[in-house]
Amino acid sequence: MPTLAAGPGDTVPPPFSAAEIFTQIRLTSLLTLLLVIAGAVYLYGVHRLRRRGDHWPAGRTVAFLLGGLGSLAAVTVTGLEAYDTSLLSVHMVQHMVLSMVGPIFLALGAPVTLALRTLPPANRRVLLAVLHSRVARVLTFPLVAFAIFVANPFVLYFTGLYRATLEYAWLHELIHVHFIVTGCLFFWPLLGLDPLPNRWPYPARALLMVLSVPFHTVLGLTIMQSRNLLGGDWYPNLHLAWSDPWNDQVVAGGILWAGGEIVSVTMLGILVLQWIKQSEREARRIDRALDRADAAQQRAGAAGEADGGTRQGHPAGTRAATKITEADPPVRPRPDVS
Repeated sequence: MPTLAAGPGDTVPPPFSAAEIFTQIRLTSLLTLLLVIAGAVYLYGVHRLRRRGDHWPAGRTVAFLLGGLGSLAAVTVTGLEAYDTSLLSVHMVQHMVLSMVGPIFLALGAPVTLALRTLPPANRRVLLAVLHSRVARVLTFPLVAFAIFVANPFVLYFTGLYRATLEYAWLHELIHVHFIVTGCLFFWPLLGLDPLPNRWPYPARALLMVLSVPFHTVLGLTIMQSRNLLGGDWYPNLHLAWSDPWNDQVVAGGILWAGGEIVSVTMLGILVLQWIKQSEREARRIDRALDRADAAQQRAGAAGEADGGTRQGHPAGTRAATKITEADPPVRPRPDVS
């Protein structure tokens, strides 16, 4: 018999509240273990860099641990996880964080760059080979990653797959991991902090981010206006006196719609800031190159004047005075040319 994630015969959960989020902590899932391992490995890499005297920005560590792993844990370890098979709206919050919020902060932590700076040479070569393999190039190509990212929720919610995730705990966990992986495939190449293949220019990245906004709007509105409940009779069979499945589905669609737009606009702002910073760095680089060229030209001119003065037997500083005091050589008349 399959293991159920929840079911009509299970104990009816108490009404959802903020207090329940902090009192129903679950630390037994596979995803929890993966989050702990990821955090420990990242901190170990930072420790190795600092031990050998190398610098690693504290902001990247905060982004990866608190913004990335912290946001993922907030929706998979707390009471939100306890209610994600009872309330579609709670599941939708999970969806947004796992597929968008968490991956963005993980990318800002630049874990691939950290790994390349701390791994032994042999392991570093293996990682680079994986990053530049044909599979990685295809999956991280922005249009391919965009198609996967956009198609995922439509396939999940408008097929029988979503109902299966409610019934089977192992599939439920797998979908959570799938959300995280597809979000990373989409956002990491766009942010471009790690040396991944298929790095597009910033205007193209911003355009791709803008194009993702309508899909969240369409999906959210479709769920809000649907005449069928997602998951079929799963939610009505829970017989929750404190929740109406139809109203909860409207809330869930609104969360997907508004949340998708908020995250997309925020991500667009991050890309614009990165674009501005890159332009400023490029301008400073060009200015430094021009300054170096100008300084080299001035040194070459000064050296030429000094060399010319010494060859004539006069100090370089007296050559101008000598020209003034010396008489001009006589000019021999030239015959007219007819």
